[in-house]
Amino acid sequence: MERYVNFQPTIEFDPMCDRDHPQKISFEDVSAAAFRIQSGIIKTPCVKSHMSQTYGTDIYLKNDFLQHTGSFKERGARNALLLLSSENKARGVISASLGNHSQGLSYHAKKLNIPATVVMPNIAPIMKIEKCRSYGAEVIVHGHDMKEAKYHAMMLAKEKGLTYINGYDHPHIMAGQGTIGLEILEQVPDVDAILVPVGGGGLLAGVATAVKHLRPEVLIYGIETEKCPSMEMALKSDEPLSVEIRSTLADGLAVPTVGYNAFFTAKTLIDKLITVNEDWLARAILHLVEQEKCVVEGGGAVGVAAIMAGLVPELANRKVVCILSGGNIDTTILGRCLERGLAAEQRLVKFKVTVSDRPGGIAELCKLLASMGVSIKDIMQERAWVFGDIFSVRVKVVCETRGPSHMAELRDVITRTYKEWYFAREWEENRRRPSVDSLDDVSH
Repeated sequence: MERYVNFQPTIEFDPMCDRDHPQKISFEDVSAAAFRIQSGIIKTPCVKSHMSQTYGTDIYLKNDFLQHTGSFKERGARNALLLLSSENKARGVISASLGNHSQGLSYHAKKLNIPATVVMPNIAPIMKIEKCRSYGAEVIVHGHDMKEAKYHAMMLAKEKGLTYINGYDHPHIMAGQGTIGLEILEQVPDVDAILVPVGGGGLLAGVATAVKHLRPEVLIYGIETEKCPSMEMALKSDEPLSVEIRSTLADGLAVPTVGYNAFFTAKTLIDKLITVNEDWLARAILHLVEQEKCVVEGGGAVGVAAIMAGLVPELANRKVVCILSGGNIDTTILGRCLERGLAAEQRLVKFKVTVSDRPGGIAELCKLLASMGVSIKDIMQERAWVFGDIFSVRVKVVCETRGPSHMAELRDVITRTYKEWYFAREWEENRRRPSVDSLDDVSH
């Protein structure tokens, strides 16, 4: 039976994810999934973080990015595939995803000899597209975003008789994701709180269902990026509503509308919802690489970002588990994240300064920086666009410091030594230009 929106027929109706009849999963669903998928899923470690002492919290990291395809999505994918009827297994499955769900579905479909098709928008990283192909799935690149990819996937499902499996709202997917909660309770029996990444809400719903049944006193916090606060909007409105997606480091969490089943299941079980900004997300990725030797994508780092940003002060001196849900970060994006994290911590500094163009002017600047222990990463000169003194040159410097106090020392020395200067980010933070000149934006 077709559903109608604005009197136009649509094929975007998924009977397993019906907004008018949401399905709430139970603890029995999760525990059955745990038994069902155990032979094909890695029981990932949950280890104490080196950052615990720094932030005054007993931080444990559930490293589910160590699954074969690099994310927790395998749990739900395998559970959903195993619960298909023999007829549907023979026909095959289809789904739309930017990457992690597609990879998990492709990998386990191959292991279970089930034909799989995944539709990925053209913004999906090439690495993830090729991974799905390597797992034996038919990969169709279609559409400019997930909405267009999903529509095409559901159209193909109807045309070819394939089973469409929603990557975050299908009840069997949510039950599979909830098995992480059971493992956490086994690995850290006296846990006080679990920080769960939130995109479509399936992981949050599954973990909350499992944990609250066994340990209702354990706090469940959902963490999402401020660039796509779809769960925050849903809780305020008491129903899933679409939000605008802005470009985010946590691309895996960029789901404009949380799932109806997920929302219906999770809304009475979660204790707090937190949104984090991109700077803290970049810093969390940086710290996980430097201190934990974990390469984690933005969506997997949101829990650590919330702790670092001081958004959970009530959890001080308590045992907290952060779910590192995925590690499939594009290598080029990783480089940008690390640089943004260094910049946010004032360990990577960019400034412009006008110096004398006479012999030795730039050399004196370099000697000054070297005497302070500041490492120059890049330096560029501008002459043609300098107004005023013809014997001056503007120098743009990117350098590395030890942190905020070292950066403050650098700034103090530069402002005392030179008349015209400009440090990046200060205009945004202070809403004014700190220098006495009219230097253009240092980003150029």
